[in-house]
Amino acid sequence: MPRMIYDYTKNVLEKVSFDIKLFTKELKKAVRNLLPYELEHLKKWLLYFTSEKPELKQCIHIVDV
Repeated sequence: MPRMIYDYTKNVLEKVSFDIKLFTKELKKAVRNLLPYELEHLKKWLLYFTSEKPELKQCIHIVDV
């Protein structure tokens, strides 16, 4: 069974994307909680998601840790 935390994380990030500080905070939580393969999926999703929200592109480096 896939971990539901990945889907939950994406939903939270979408909801807080209006505020870069909240987005960064939630992204840091995701890095702590997700498994390595989930982080890879999240990074791909972030690249897609931030293509429509360029102000969030600076947060992608958080996942590269």
